[in-house]
Amino acid sequence: MDAYRRGLFSAAGAVLALPGLLSTARSQNVERYPDANVRVLDPSFNRYRLLLAAVEQLWTGARWSEGPVWFGEHRTVVWSDIPSNRMMRWSEETGQVDIFRGPSNNANGNTRDRQGRLITCEHLTRRVTRTEYDGSITVIADRFEGKRLNSPNDVVVKSDGSIWFTDPPFGILGYYEGEMAQPELPTNIYRVDGQTGAISVASSDIGRPNGLAFSPDESKLYVVEAAATPRVIRVFDVDGASGRLSNNRIFVQCRDGETPDGFRVDVDGNLWCGWGMGSPELDGVRIFNKDAAPIGHIHLPERCANLCFGGKHRNRLFMAASKSLYSLYVNTQGAPGG
Repeated sequence: MDAYRRGLFSAAGAVLALPGLLSTARSQNVERYPDANVRVLDPSFNRYRLLLAAVEQLWTGARWSEGPVWFGEHRTVVWSDIPSNRMMRWSEETGQVDIFRGPSNNANGNTRDRQGRLITCEHLTRRVTRTEYDGSITVIADRFEGKRLNSPNDVVVKSDGSIWFTDPPFGILGYYEGEMAQPELPTNIYRVDGQTGAISVASSDIGRPNGLAFSPDESKLYVVEAAATPRVIRVFDVDGASGRLSNNRIFVQCRDGETPDGFRVDVDGNLWCGWGMGSPELDGVRIFNKDAAPIGHIHLPERCANLCFGGKHRNRLFMAASKSLYSLYVNTQGAPGG
Protein backbone atom coordinates (compact mmCIF):
# COMPACT_ATOMS: atom_id res chain seq x y z
CA MET A 1 0.00 0.00 0.00
CA ASP A 2 2.96 2.37 0.51
CA ALA A 3 3.73 1.93 -3.17
CA TYR A 4 0.15 2.78 -4.00
CA ARG A 5 0.42 5.94 -1.91
CA ARG A 6 3.54 7.03 -3.81
CA GLY A 7 2.35 5.97 -7.25
CA LEU A 8 -1.39 6.46 -7.61
CA PHE A 9 -1.86 9.33 -5.18
CA SER A 10 1.44 11.18 -5.54
CA ALA A 11 2.48 10.68 -9.16
CA ALA A 12 2.69 13.85 -11.23
CA GLY A 13 -0.62 14.51 -12.91
CA ALA A 14 -2.55 11.96 -10.87
CA VAL A 15 -4.35 14.60 -8.82
CA LEU A 16 -5.14 18.15 -9.90
CA ALA A 17 -5.84 20.34 -6.88
CA LEU A 18 -8.73 22.77 -7.08
CA PRO A 19 -8.41 25.06 -4.04
CA GLY A 20 -11.76 26.66 -4.75
CA LEU A 21 -13.54 23.36 -4.17
CA LEU A 22 -12.80 23.25 -0.44
CA SER A 23 -16.02 22.10 1.18
CA THR A 24 -17.46 21.46 4.61
CA ALA A 25 -19.92 18.68 5.36
CA ARG A 26 -23.33 19.91 6.35
CA SER A 27 -26.49 18.16 7.46
CA GLN A 28 -29.52 18.33 5.19
CA ASN A 29 -32.36 20.27 6.85
CA VAL A 30 -31.76 18.52 10.17
CA GLU A 31 -33.01 20.59 13.07
CA ARG A 32 -33.02 17.76 15.57
CA TYR A 33 -32.11 14.09 15.92
CA PRO A 34 -33.17 11.57 14.79
CA ASP A 35 -32.88 12.64 11.16
CA ALA A 36 -36.31 12.37 9.53
CA ASN A 37 -34.56 11.72 6.20
CA VAL A 38 -33.67 8.25 7.49
CA ARG A 39 -36.99 6.47 7.27
CA VAL A 40 -37.99 3.17 8.82
CA LEU A 41 -40.17 1.09 6.49
CA ASP A 42 -40.02 -2.00 8.69
CA PRO A 43 -39.11 -2.21 12.42
CA SER A 44 -36.16 -4.45 11.56
CA PHE A 45 -34.40 -1.40 10.09
CA ASN A 46 -34.14 0.23 13.51
CA ARG A 47 -31.06 -1.84 14.33
CA TYR A 48 -29.22 -0.29 11.37
CA ARG A 49 -30.22 3.29 12.08
CA LEU A 50 -28.10 5.57 14.27
CA LEU A 51 -30.33 8.04 16.09
CA LEU A 52 -27.49 10.56 16.46
CA ALA A 53 -26.36 10.53 12.81
CA ALA A 54 -27.69 12.63 9.95
CA VAL A 55 -27.34 12.79 6.17
CA GLU A 56 -24.49 15.12 5.21
CA GLN A 57 -23.82 16.74 1.85
CA LEU A 58 -20.05 16.56 1.43
CA TRP A 59 -19.78 18.38 -1.91
CA THR A 60 -21.82 19.48 -4.90
CA GLY A 61 -20.83 20.60 -8.39
CA ALA A 62 -20.85 17.49 -10.59
CA ARG A 63 -22.97 16.86 -13.66
CA TRP A 64 -23.71 13.19 -12.89
CA SER A 65 -22.02 11.39 -9.99
CA GLU A 66 -21.36 7.65 -10.11
CA GLY A 67 -19.14 4.85 -8.89
CA PRO A 68 -17.84 5.89 -5.43
CA VAL A 69 -15.00 3.83 -3.97
CA TRP A 70 -13.30 4.14 -0.57
CA PHE A 71 -9.52 4.29 -0.04
CA GLY A 72 -9.07 3.64 3.67
CA GLU A 73 -5.29 4.12 3.68
CA HIS A 74 -5.82 7.69 2.47
CA ARG A 75 -9.23 8.33 4.08
CA THR A 76 -10.64 9.41 0.73
CA VAL A 77 -13.57 8.68 -1.55
CA VAL A 78 -12.98 8.66 -5.31
CA TRP A 79 -15.99 8.86 -7.61
CA SER A 80 -16.88 9.54 -11.25
CA ASP A 81 -18.44 12.63 -12.80
CA ILE A 82 -19.23 10.95 -16.10
CA PRO A 83 -20.33 13.84 -18.38
CA SER A 84 -17.53 16.08 -17.07
CA ASN A 85 -15.00 13.40 -18.03
CA ARG A 86 -13.32 13.43 -14.64
CA MET A 87 -12.97 11.51 -11.40
CA MET A 88 -13.23 13.43 -8.15
CA ARG A 89 -11.66 12.84 -4.74
CA TRP A 90 -12.98 13.88 -1.32
CA SER A 91 -10.73 13.83 1.76
CA GLU A 92 -12.22 12.80 5.10
CA GLU A 93 -9.41 14.57 6.91
CA THR A 94 -9.72 18.00 5.26
CA GLY A 95 -13.12 18.01 3.57
CA GLN A 96 -11.39 19.14 0.38
CA VAL A 97 -12.47 17.95 -3.04
CA ASP A 98 -10.17 17.92 -6.06
CA ILE A 99 -9.84 16.22 -9.43
CA PHE A 100 -8.39 12.76 -9.00
CA ARG A 101 -8.18 12.00 -12.72
CA GLY A 102 -9.01 14.15 -15.70
CA PRO A 103 -9.72 13.26 -18.39
CA SER A 104 -11.14 9.98 -17.10
CA ASN A 105 -12.40 8.48 -20.38
CA ASN A 106 -15.92 9.12 -19.07
CA ALA A 107 -15.33 6.69 -16.20
CA ASN A 108 -18.42 5.19 -14.59
CA GLY A 109 -18.29 2.36 -12.00
CA ASN A 110 -15.27 1.79 -9.75
CA THR A 111 -14.17 -0.74 -7.17
CA ARG A 112 -10.92 -2.15 -5.75
CA ASP A 113 -9.48 -5.59 -6.24
CA ARG A 114 -8.31 -7.73 -3.33
CA GLN A 115 -4.81 -6.21 -3.67
CA GLY A 116 -6.27 -2.72 -3.23
CA ARG A 117 -5.88 -1.60 -6.83
CA LEU A 118 -8.47 0.60 -8.49
CA ILE A 119 -10.71 -1.08 -11.08
CA THR A 120 -12.61 1.29 -13.37
CA CYS A 121 -15.26 1.03 -16.09
CA GLU A 122 -14.67 3.53 -18.91
CA HIS A 123 -17.37 4.58 -21.38
CA LEU A 124 -15.23 6.49 -23.88
CA THR A 125 -12.67 3.73 -24.41
CA ARG A 126 -15.28 0.99 -23.86
CA ARG A 127 -13.03 -0.91 -21.50
CA VAL A 128 -12.32 -1.99 -17.91
CA THR A 129 -8.96 -0.94 -16.50
CA ARG A 130 -6.79 -1.50 -13.44
CA THR A 131 -4.64 1.27 -11.98
CA GLU A 132 -1.36 -0.27 -10.85
CA TYR A 133 0.62 0.70 -7.75
CA ASP A 134 2.84 3.04 -9.81
CA GLY A 135 -0.16 4.79 -11.39
CA SER A 136 0.12 3.06 -14.76
CA ILE A 137 -3.02 1.68 -16.43
CA THR A 138 -3.58 -1.96 -17.38
CA VAL A 139 -6.46 -2.88 -19.69
CA ILE A 140 -8.46 -5.73 -18.16
CA ALA A 141 -11.04 -6.05 -20.95
CA ASP A 142 -12.00 -4.05 -24.03
CA ARG A 143 -13.16 -6.74 -26.46
CA PHE A 144 -14.86 -10.09 -26.51
CA GLU A 145 -14.32 -12.48 -29.42
CA GLY A 146 -12.74 -9.65 -31.39
CA LYS A 147 -15.65 -7.23 -30.96
CA ARG A 148 -15.61 -4.05 -28.91
CA LEU A 149 -17.48 -3.92 -25.63
CA ASN A 150 -20.44 -1.54 -25.41
CA SER A 151 -19.74 0.72 -22.40
CA PRO A 152 -18.78 -1.11 -19.19
CA ASN A 153 -20.96 0.24 -16.41
CA ASP A 154 -20.39 -1.30 -12.98
CA VAL A 155 -17.84 -3.74 -11.59
CA VAL A 156 -17.18 -5.98 -8.57
CA VAL A 157 -14.28 -8.25 -7.64
CA LYS A 158 -14.82 -11.66 -6.07
CA SER A 159 -12.51 -13.10 -3.40
CA ASP A 160 -10.93 -15.44 -5.98
CA GLY A 161 -9.72 -12.38 -7.88
CA SER A 162 -12.23 -12.67 -10.71
CA ILE A 163 -13.59 -9.37 -12.04
CA TRP A 164 -17.28 -9.16 -12.93
CA PHE A 165 -18.76 -6.26 -14.88
CA THR A 166 -21.92 -5.24 -16.71
CA ASP A 167 -21.89 -3.92 -20.28
CA PRO A 168 -25.05 -1.99 -21.24
CA PRO A 169 -24.98 0.53 -24.13
CA PHE A 170 -25.55 3.77 -22.18
CA GLY A 171 -22.15 5.27 -23.02
CA ILE A 172 -22.59 4.81 -26.78
CA LEU A 173 -26.17 6.06 -27.09
CA GLY A 174 -25.09 9.71 -27.41
CA TYR A 175 -22.30 12.20 -26.78
CA TYR A 176 -23.05 13.16 -23.16
CA GLU A 177 -21.43 10.20 -21.38
CA GLY A 178 -19.17 8.95 -24.16
CA GLU A 179 -19.20 8.76 -27.98
CA MET A 180 -22.13 7.57 -30.07
CA ALA A 181 -21.49 4.20 -31.72
CA GLN A 182 -23.26 1.08 -32.87
CA PRO A 183 -23.22 -1.86 -30.46
CA GLU A 184 -21.11 -4.80 -31.57
CA LEU A 185 -22.11 -7.16 -28.77
CA PRO A 186 -25.19 -8.04 -26.73
CA THR A 187 -25.53 -6.43 -23.31
CA ASN A 188 -23.80 -9.17 -21.33
CA ILE A 189 -22.45 -9.66 -17.84
CA TYR A 190 -18.78 -10.66 -18.10
CA ARG A 191 -16.36 -12.48 -15.85
CA VAL A 192 -12.59 -12.04 -16.10
CA ASP A 193 -10.67 -14.94 -14.58
CA GLY A 194 -8.48 -13.78 -11.70
CA GLN A 195 -5.62 -16.11 -12.64
CA THR A 196 -5.57 -16.24 -16.43
CA GLY A 197 -7.29 -12.98 -17.37
CA ALA A 198 -9.58 -14.87 -19.75
CA ILE A 199 -12.90 -13.13 -20.35
CA SER A 200 -16.15 -15.07 -20.59
CA VAL A 201 -19.86 -14.31 -20.67
CA ALA A 202 -21.31 -14.89 -17.21
CA SER A 203 -24.85 -14.18 -18.40
CA SER A 204 -26.52 -13.00 -21.60
CA ASP A 205 -30.02 -13.23 -20.13
CA ILE A 206 -30.41 -9.70 -18.76
CA GLY A 207 -31.33 -6.72 -20.91
CA ARG A 208 -29.02 -3.77 -20.22
CA PRO A 209 -27.53 -5.05 -16.95
CA ASN A 210 -26.50 -2.25 -14.64
CA GLY A 211 -25.44 -2.34 -10.96
CA LEU A 212 -24.24 -5.64 -9.50
CA ALA A 213 -23.05 -6.98 -6.13
CA PHE A 214 -22.33 -10.30 -4.45
CA SER A 215 -23.96 -11.48 -1.25
CA PRO A 216 -21.54 -11.59 1.72
CA ASP A 217 -20.81 -15.29 1.21
CA GLU A 218 -20.63 -14.81 -2.59
CA SER A 219 -23.26 -17.49 -3.16
CA LYS A 220 -25.56 -14.99 -4.91
CA LEU A 221 -25.08 -12.25 -7.48
CA TYR A 222 -27.58 -9.40 -7.60
CA VAL A 223 -27.97 -7.44 -10.86
CA VAL A 224 -30.21 -4.56 -11.97
CA GLU A 225 -32.02 -5.17 -15.26
CA ALA A 226 -32.29 -1.67 -16.73
CA ALA A 227 -34.14 -2.73 -19.91
CA ALA A 228 -37.19 -3.79 -17.90
CA THR A 229 -39.96 -1.22 -17.37
CA PRO A 230 -40.19 -0.78 -14.43
CA ARG A 231 -36.69 -1.98 -13.63
CA VAL A 232 -36.03 -5.30 -11.91
CA ILE A 233 -33.33 -6.43 -9.49
CA ARG A 234 -32.52 -10.03 -10.37
CA VAL A 235 -30.50 -12.60 -8.45
CA PHE A 236 -28.42 -15.60 -9.56
CA ASP A 237 -26.98 -18.50 -7.64
CA VAL A 238 -23.18 -18.62 -7.97
CA ASP A 239 -21.31 -21.92 -8.15
CA GLY A 240 -18.31 -21.45 -5.89
CA ALA A 241 -16.00 -23.77 -7.81
CA SER A 242 -16.70 -22.76 -11.40
CA GLY A 243 -18.17 -19.31 -10.93
CA ARG A 244 -21.11 -20.26 -13.16
CA LEU A 245 -24.42 -18.49 -12.66
CA SER A 246 -27.73 -20.33 -12.46
CA ASN A 247 -31.34 -19.95 -11.32
CA ASN A 248 -31.89 -16.44 -12.71
CA ARG A 249 -34.93 -15.03 -10.92
CA ILE A 250 -36.57 -11.78 -9.83
CA PHE A 251 -35.43 -10.49 -6.45
CA VAL A 252 -37.23 -7.11 -6.46
CA GLN A 253 -39.91 -6.12 -8.95
CA CYS A 254 -39.92 -2.33 -8.96
CA ARG A 255 -43.01 -0.21 -9.32
CA ASP A 256 -43.51 2.75 -11.66
CA GLY A 257 -40.97 5.45 -10.96
CA GLU A 258 -38.63 3.22 -8.92
CA THR A 259 -35.26 3.20 -10.64
CA PRO A 260 -32.50 1.19 -8.93
CA ASP A 261 -28.99 1.73 -10.25
CA GLY A 262 -25.85 0.80 -8.31
CA PHE A 263 -25.89 -0.92 -4.92
CA ARG A 264 -23.77 -2.54 -2.24
CA VAL A 265 -24.42 -5.23 0.37
CA ASP A 266 -23.75 -5.07 4.11
CA VAL A 267 -22.44 -7.88 6.32
CA ASP A 268 -26.00 -9.03 7.11
CA GLY A 269 -26.88 -9.38 3.43
CA ASN A 270 -29.04 -6.24 3.14
CA LEU A 271 -28.97 -4.44 -0.21
CA TRP A 272 -28.42 -0.66 -0.07
CA CYS A 273 -29.66 0.51 -3.46
CA GLY A 274 -29.31 3.80 -5.31
CA TRP A 275 -32.92 4.82 -5.91
CA GLY A 276 -35.23 7.44 -7.36
CA MET A 277 -35.86 9.48 -10.49
CA GLY A 278 -39.60 8.79 -10.56
CA SER A 279 -40.42 11.56 -8.07
CA PRO A 280 -38.63 13.60 -5.37
CA GLU A 281 -40.20 11.37 -2.73
CA LEU A 282 -38.37 8.33 -4.16
CA ASP A 283 -34.94 9.91 -4.46
CA GLY A 284 -32.23 8.49 -2.23
CA VAL A 285 -31.29 4.98 -1.09
CA ARG A 286 -33.72 2.09 -0.61
CA ILE A 287 -32.67 -0.76 1.69
CA PHE A 288 -33.90 -4.34 1.20
CA ASN A 289 -33.24 -7.28 3.48
CA LYS A 290 -32.00 -10.59 2.12
CA ASP A 291 -35.61 -11.72 1.69
CA ALA A 292 -36.25 -8.78 -0.66
CA ALA A 293 -38.46 -6.87 1.79
CA PRO A 294 -37.98 -3.06 1.82
CA ILE A 295 -36.97 -2.11 5.34
CA GLY A 296 -35.61 1.44 5.11
CA HIS A 297 -35.14 4.51 2.95
CA ILE A 298 -32.62 7.35 3.09
CA HIS A 299 -34.21 10.40 1.52
CA LEU A 300 -31.92 12.67 -0.50
CA PRO A 301 -32.79 15.84 -2.44
CA GLU A 302 -31.34 14.16 -5.56
CA ARG A 303 -31.55 10.79 -7.23
CA CYS A 304 -28.78 8.46 -5.98
CA ALA A 305 -26.93 6.54 -8.69
CA ASN A 306 -24.46 4.51 -6.65
CA LEU A 307 -22.86 4.13 -3.23
CA CYS A 308 -20.19 2.44 -1.18
CA PHE A 309 -19.32 1.76 2.45
CA GLY A 310 -16.23 3.38 3.91
CA GLY A 311 -14.77 5.05 6.96
CA LYS A 312 -12.46 3.41 9.48
CA HIS A 313 -14.98 0.67 10.28
CA ARG A 314 -16.81 0.51 6.90
CA ASN A 315 -19.87 1.92 8.68
CA ARG A 316 -20.13 5.20 6.75
CA LEU A 317 -22.31 5.11 3.65
CA PHE A 318 -21.10 7.34 0.80
CA MET A 319 -23.77 8.15 -1.79
CA ALA A 320 -23.06 9.52 -5.28
CA ALA A 321 -26.28 11.37 -6.07
CA SER A 322 -26.69 13.35 -9.28
CA LYS A 323 -24.66 16.54 -8.67
CA SER A 324 -23.42 15.75 -5.17
CA LEU A 325 -21.69 13.40 -2.74
CA TYR A 326 -23.49 12.59 0.53
CA SER A 327 -22.70 10.45 3.56
CA LEU A 328 -24.46 8.84 6.51
CA TYR A 329 -23.10 6.82 9.41
CA VAL A 330 -25.06 3.57 9.85
CA ASN A 331 -25.09 0.76 12.40
CA THR A 332 -23.71 -1.92 10.09
CA GLN A 333 -20.65 -2.52 7.95
CA GLY A 334 -20.18 -3.03 4.24
CA ALA A 335 -19.37 -6.58 3.19
CA PRO A 336 -15.78 -7.14 2.03
CA GLY A 337 -15.30 -6.52 -1.65
CA GLY A 338 -17.78 -3.65 -1.75
